[in-house]
Amino acid sequence: MKQLQSLEYDRYYHIYNRGINGETLFRETSSYEHFARLMDLHLTPVAEIFSWVLMKNHFHFLVRILSLEEIGFIEPKEQQKHINYPKKKKYNPTKQFGNLFNAYAKAYNLKYERTGGLFESPFRRIRVDDERYFKQLVFYIHNNPVHHGFCATMSDYPWSSYLSILSLKPSKLQRDKVIGWFNTVSEFIEFHNQQQDLKTIESIIINE
Repeated sequence: MKQLQSLEYDRYYHIYNRGINGETLFRETSSYEHFARLMDLHLTPVAEIFSWVLMKNHFHFLVRILSLEEIGFIEPKEQQKHINYPKKKKYNPTKQFGNLFNAYAKAYNLKYERTGGLFESPFRRIRVDDERYFKQLVFYIHNNPVHHGFCATMSDYPWSSYLSILSLKPSKLQRDKVIGWFNTVSEFIEFHNQQQDLKTIESIIINE
């Protein structure tokens, strides 16, 4: 696969990938939970997360990479704080995604006594420039478990942002902005309950 361009600042992206050679990425509940924790750790310094889904052998995110001004500086590790760094260094968005996948793969390989790469590389990314597609992309991501036969309705699947968007619990997910694209919570639910043309949506947002 050809080398993909680095993620650009202040741009929206559909990020997706799958296990190498169809490898299972999430074997048990603790696997999903650990990946979700790593998402929070590695992605929130560089991105706003609007929707996501973790499937057995693949995943999808809709994110906005923060502007250069919004991205903070990397904090030196505790044992290195005595070092006088000549120049502060900002987080690199593309590297942070790589760090997420590498950290999960390392833990996965250790737990399941496995070696080698876990994800296809490089991870796929499609820039989303037209706000008309945001609602379709959010639906596509949340509908993935239904589309692949894992559940009957989106609310039955625990490893996506669908229920988090409807929840009132504190979250770093950009739920207010997502609801804003649909105008109201009721319209968000109604849109997700409608029959959508998945082939048309895929032709817009998927680029193999």
